Order: sequence, then C-alpha cells, then structure tokens
Amino acid sequence: MTDRRDFLKRAGAVLLAGSAGGCGGAGSSPAPGVPRSNFDAESTAEEVTEGIDLNGKLAVVTGCTSGIGFETMRVLALRGAYVVGTSRSLERAREACSNVIGVTTPVQLELSDLDSVVDCANAIRSLNAPPDMLICNAGYLGGGGRRELVNGIEKHFAINHIGHFVLVNRLLGRLYMANQGRIVVVASRTAYKDAPARGIEFDDLSASREYGDRRAYGHSKLANVLFALQLGKMLRGTRITANALHPGVINTEIDRHMGWFSQTGFALLAALGGTRTVEQGAATSCYVATNPGLGSTSGKYFEDCNAVRISEGHLHNEAMAEQLWRVSEELTQDYLVTHTGPDYNEFEKALMEKPTGERE
Repeated sequence: MTDRRDFLKRAGAVLLAGSAGGCGGAGSSPAPGVPRSNFDAESTAEEVTEGIDLNGKLAVVTGCTSGIGFETMRVLALRGAYVVGTSRSLERAREACSNVIGVTTPVQLELSDLDSVVDCANAIRSLNAPPDMLICNAGYLGGGGRRELVNGIEKHFAINHIGHFVLVNRLLGRLYMANQGRIVVVASRTAYKDAPARGIEFDDLSASREYGDRRAYGHSKLANVLFALQLGKMLRGTRITANALHPGVINTEIDRHMGWFSQTGFALLAALGGTRTVEQGAATSCYVATNPGLGSTSGKYFEDCNAVRISEGHLHNEAMAEQLWRVSEELTQDYLVTHTGPDYNEFEKALMEKPTGERE
C-alpha cells in the first residue's frame, strides 16, 4: 500500500504543477488600451481600495457567506458601500452580514432555481437605489465525477452561468440608473486551462458525451468570461461596464462538493504556499468594481488586478460569445425582461409624479 505521506506529496506536486504560480503566465499579455495598475498577486482587497470612498454606493455580492465573497462584501462595506449579500441560505447570509462592519442586507439566492433568481432580483429592485456594483461571485464546483443536471443542463453551467445570466438581465434596468454601473463576473483561469478544447459545447450542454468535474467547471467559467465579453460589447455607449476575472487559486469552501483527494490536495497546496489568502483573492474583484481609472473599461478579462489577453483557449472569441448569448436567451426566455430604459421602482415612480415642490 502506498505510504500516506508519499501519496500526499505526489498529490500536492500535481496540483502545484497545474495551479500554482502567478496568473499571468505563458500566453498572457497586457490588454491594450487599459490602464495598468501597480497591484499584483500579493495585493489585498483593502490595499486596492485604499482611499476610495464608496459612501452612497450600492453593491450586490452573490455568494457572500465565505471566502472571497465574504471578503469582498466586508471590504466594500468598510469603504462605505451599502452591500446586499446573497446566499442560497438566508440564514447563512444573515450570519455573514451580521459579521460585517457597515450597512448590509441579506437576500436569498439559489442560482439553480430561476424563480429564486427572479425573487432575488425583485428584492434588490425594490431598494430605493440602483446597484452601482453587481459582483457575480457565487460559484459551484462539484466532485466525485458524477454528472448532475438542472433542467436538462449540466449543473456547473446552469449555476455558474445561466443563474447569473438571468440575475444580470433582471437588474440591468436598475444599473442603467447608476452614475457608473459595474458588472463584475468572477470566472477562473480554468476557463482556458480546463474547458473543452473546442470551447462552449452548444450541442451538448448536458455533458452527455464527456464529463469530468474540472472540465465541467472550466466549461462554465469560459461561459462566464464570454458572457462578460458580449455584455461589454452590448453595453457600449452606456454608463455600465462588464468585466470578468480570475481571482487566483484560493482554498475556500468552493471545494466542499469535491472528493477527499481534491480537498486534501487543496489543503496541502495552501500549506505549501501555492494558494493565495482570501484577502488577496478578493483583490481583483474589488479593484475591478471600484477603481476610478476603469470607468470606461469593459468586456475585458483580468488577472492579478490587470487586464490581460490570453492566447490560449477561447476567452476573446467574439463569435462564440455572441452565440452563447443567443443560446442563453433561448434557454431562459421565460425569465427574462426586455429593457427599454431605466427600471424605476414604485417608490421612484411616485416620487417623480409629485410636483417639484412636494418632493422630499
């Protein structure tokens, strides 16, 4: 029988070879036309937001109960933002919000249930302020090599992409009202490391031909990047931007659905220094969501707090992004709304109908 320590060494070596090191590796180059920051893989969320005043801003962070989602919520609230934190468990969202200094509101969001997505969006729409930052952070990573479906769609794709696709659609009208709305999609370098070689498998979104946990996760994360790419293109000329990012390799609760081997490997990787801290992992999300210099940057992909172009994979495939958008609309048409202008809530409509002298 293989010695346990020898097994762990080999497992850690494999993970280190595939995941460790700086994000901007071979095939990565600075994205043209985007300001370069002085931040890097070692920067923390507090460092990249130092001196930024978010008072009067509304932020939405999905997946707020732990890991980089909690740290993102904490730092945005620390800088003065009013943060809506979502979780599939309202109780856990309440607990997370209670542990943050600042103004927060918990809202339930189950991304695999599109009725729950609509309810969440309606709760956010009812607030008397439009979201300035929508950070699509929540993610699912399964384990055990067992394929699962949600309404006929492979589970990773359904949760990580489809759920957020509907949420963004339902909140887009509110974002139009923000002074400068930002949509931040937390993706992963697995979008080009582990996704299928031919990109989005439009003819097999149930993954019936070939399935693996990392492959399915990478597939969904490629969809995240392409979603931001197409959204950025469609929002040109507006005050809303959309960007995707890789937060770094972080040992968070996202591995809770994985098998013992993978969880052990991640723990070992963390112990050996091959992962980032949660504070570092939330840095790029907070940077993209708040930095004043990125007001006109949209449709880009970020690693280590800087926009990069990746020669590997399909991250910048505009034709694939357009097709993904069309297919996503077809899959979710019963849950989408058409935007014809700003989405005023009932309070705002009533306020607008009052004579000027009667407004408070």
